[in-house]
Parts: sequence; structure tokens; C-alpha cells
Amino acid sequence: MTAQTQTPEPTHLDTDTQDTQRQLIVILDFGSQYSELIARRIRETEVYSEVLSYRTSAADLERLNPKGIILSGGPNSVYDENAPQCDPDIWQLGIPILGVCYGMQLMVQQLGGSVERAELAEYGKAALHIDDPTDLLTNVEQGSTMWMSHGDSVTHLPDGFEILAHTDNTPNAAIANHEQQIYGVQFHPEVVHSVGGQALVRNFVYHICDCEPTWTTAAFVEESIREIRARVGDKRVLLALSGGVDSSTLAFLLHRAIGDNLTCMFIDQGFMRKYEPERLVKLFRDQFHIPVEYVNARDRFLEKLVGVTDPEEKRRHIGHEFIRVFEEESRRLGPFDYLAQGTLYPDVIESADSNVDPKTGERVAVKIKSHHNVGGLPEDLQFKLIEPLRKLFKDEVRNLGRSIGLPEEIVRRHPFPGPGLAIRILGEVTAERLKILRDADYIVRQEINRHGIYHDFWQAFAVLLPIRSVGVMGDQRTYAYPIVLRFVSSEDGMTADWSRVDYDFIELISNRIVNEVAGVNRVVYDVTSKPPGTIEWE
Repeated sequence: MTAQTQTPEPTHLDTDTQDTQRQLIVILDFGSQYSELIARRIRETEVYSEVLSYRTSAADLERLNPKGIILSGGPNSVYDENAPQCDPDIWQLGIPILGVCYGMQLMVQQLGGSVERAELAEYGKAALHIDDPTDLLTNVEQGSTMWMSHGDSVTHLPDGFEILAHTDNTPNAAIANHEQQIYGVQFHPEVVHSVGGQALVRNFVYHICDCEPTWTTAAFVEESIREIRARVGDKRVLLALSGGVDSSTLAFLLHRAIGDNLTCMFIDQGFMRKYEPERLVKLFRDQFHIPVEYVNARDRFLEKLVGVTDPEEKRRHIGHEFIRVFEEESRRLGPFDYLAQGTLYPDVIESADSNVDPKTGERVAVKIKSHHNVGGLPEDLQFKLIEPLRKLFKDEVRNLGRSIGLPEEIVRRHPFPGPGLAIRILGEVTAERLKILRDADYIVRQEINRHGIYHDFWQAFAVLLPIRSVGVMGDQRTYAYPIVLRFVSSEDGMTADWSRVDYDFIELISNRIVNEVAGVNRVVYDVTSKPPGTIEWE
């Protein structure tokens, strides 16, 4: 989503009032860890995309009138007893379809071909030998590296299909039925490891689906303001302001749309980083001239987490208490009709239970975590929710923020979880542990800023483990906590790699923490990527 063109584009998929002229690519999710990434790659072509459940019927898809459909990969084999299946009627819709990995195998199976366990599974990089360089593989270079992750392979093509490309281990790495515009690839073009993968995506979006680049920042701003004004009218909106790029961008957008009908409220739950609450309130009031109501609720939040060790329970407790505080404060300031939240599209997907098979109860796409602004809302919520950013990815929010005047220091701020430091303390959250982590994290932020490397990382932070180990400080035995340093690089937060930081720099931070933060005698560095780990520890 960029700011070049001015064509308006809807901000969300409305299955009841979908504009039949919209440029839309639908991704049917079969549980792949990369489904969101497919959507992002399509949006990078300035065409709107959404991830829907694999159970979406052909009739519903026809009513949405997408320009194209992509079947994602997934962890299953097509021969598993409860393997997820798409509605077979989709092949008769006349809409271009691209199957990726499992999606290709399911396509082949449903259309009369054969899929079998491969003699040699392929995981990782493989050279793509192109047999037909036209159509889907236009401008994809011969021998391009593609990312493979499969144990099954297509052994017999359905009628009307032909081979577009192969690898050393996979004779049917890319296939096509040109007449029906149905395509399949055994590799993952959406991942950064696939050289030429984005060229393939562009071929599908532009040349096969005949889309136009209408998904732009300017279009989103225009349409969002129009929708917000139409929905809110002269009602009042209460915004849960956290100071991150998401809620700050939303504050700017809402203020532009409804002006004084917006009230921003910052709830200081006691889990923010050192000095951040004070700086946030001053910035919005004095520089942005957007009024902010400050509420100190540190004690009540900490009380809610007494004895709580499970990370999901922490999120739920914090989420519920957030809403309760907003309800109480809104009655004092209100009345308000709407609660605005900076929920993003990955939050919605990761928090969804939509991919639970209704017959078996098995989950196809595993729920990674609940987000306090999605999964933690109580059933008796007293507000109507308004979430204008819920269809955007993080990079799209940053572009949006820049376009409406948000300062770069907020636009490029490292992502910070809604529950804050509470989920960077493993185990029970206590006042003592909060102080230790807050001081350690402040040293990390000081040093990466002082060395001018803040923007070298997607995130860089400290984690406190709820264990103690023996140490020696000043000829005395200590029994104190360890701090984990977590520095990662990423494009979107969906996958991430641990950052290869200079050892001298790590040593500098370690020495400062053990010398300046009481209660810490050991510092370790996390060298785990995502997957298999997550960026946050909880």
C-alpha cells in the first residue's frame, strides 16, 4: 500500500455489501504459517487481499466476486483422515486459482490427479528448472532458488494440466491448466528465501487475475474517514491509546475524521517501559494538540495478576481489566458510544478460532496467543467496537502513519505488546520483578540508541526469567535473576531471525545490567528464530 495513486479502496471485507467491482484476491487458509505472508505479498502489488477459512463455500466466494483465489499450504497430508478440504465447486467458478504446496496437492487430488508420499522429501532451498517460462513464470529466472517444505508430491496430473517447472526431486514443481486458469506450485513463492517468488505473485495478480493497483495509502485514508464519519456520526469515541504506532496512527486518523468527538485515554497499567507514560502524555498534549486523559491504574492491574503464571491467563486478566477501567472512566467523562482500538490484521488472524474443524474439533491453524485487544474482551462489553486498522499489516500502518503526519520516532518505534512488560516476565508478575525488568530494559534501549543501531532491529528488549542462579559479586555469593536479551530482525513480525550482534556490544549491555540493576547476576542472549520460537517469550 503506497501513496502514489488516488483510487479509493474499501478498508474491510464486508460479505453483505461487497462491491462487485473491488480488486480482491482471497487466500483460503489451510493452516499454513505463511498464509498471512501470502496476503502481504499480494498487497505489496497494491492489490487488496484477505485470508479466509478453507471452509468458505463456493457460493460465498462467488458472492464476494474475487479476481483470484489462492489455496495456502498447510501441515496436513491430503490423505490424512481429517485433512481439510475446500468446496469442490470452486473449480467451476471461472475464477483464476493458485494452489500453494498443500493447496496444489489438494487441487490435484480433487481434480482427478494423484498425490503420493515422496521418495525424497524436500525442505529448504531448491533450484527451479523452468519448462514453460510464460504466463505464471514470466520473468522468473531459470534456476531460481525456491523454498520447499513438503513430504508428499504430485505423481499424476489431472486432465488438462501441464508441467511448468520441476526441481531435482520434484518433477511437478509448478503446473497449470491454462484454459481454466488453474495453477499450482509445490514451493512457497511468498517467503523471502524464494528468489523470483514475488515476480510469480505479480504474474498471478496482474497477468492472470487482471487486477489493477488500487490498494494505496491515499485510498485507504479517504475511504476510512468516509466510513468512520458514516458510522460514528455525531457520537463520541473513546480511544485506548498506548503510544505505539498502531494506536497513535489511529488517534491521528480518528482526530482527522471526527475532531473533538474523539477522547484519547491512556491507562497506565504499570507495565510500560521506564519513563514512557509521562513522555507519551506530554507528546500528545503539547506537540500533537490531541487531549489525553491519563489514568493511573497500576495497583489494580498488579493486584489482578497476583498468583497468575499462565501467559494466556495474564492476557485475559489484563484485557478484562482494561475494559473495566475504560467503562468506569468513560462514565466519568462520557457518555461514549464507541471504543476504538488499534487492532491489526495479524492480531485478528492469530486470535481467531475460525479454523477449528466442526466435525473433529481439531484445529487446523494453531492459535498462537490471545491479544488483549482481540481475544481478551469480555462478553458483556459496554461499548461498540470500532477498529479501522483491523485489515492492515504493521508495515501498512507505518505507511499510513507517515502519510497523515505521525512523527518518525513513533512510526518506527519497535513493536511493544499490549500487555507490556507483564508478558516479558515469565511466571508471576510482582512489583520487584517489574522494577528489575524495567531498569534492565531501559539500559538496552539506552545503548541501542546511543550506538545508533535502534533501527537495525525489528525488536530489541529484555526478558526476566522467574528463576535464580548462583553468582559471585564483590567476593560475595549472590542468588539472583537472569535477564535474557532478545534482539530480532524481521520484515513483518510473522517470521523473524535472531540478530547477530557484536559480542563487545552484548558484553557492554551485560556489564551495565549486572552492575546497575539490583537483583540480576546473569545475562544471556536468545539465538532462536521464529519459527520455532516466537518473538515474545509469552
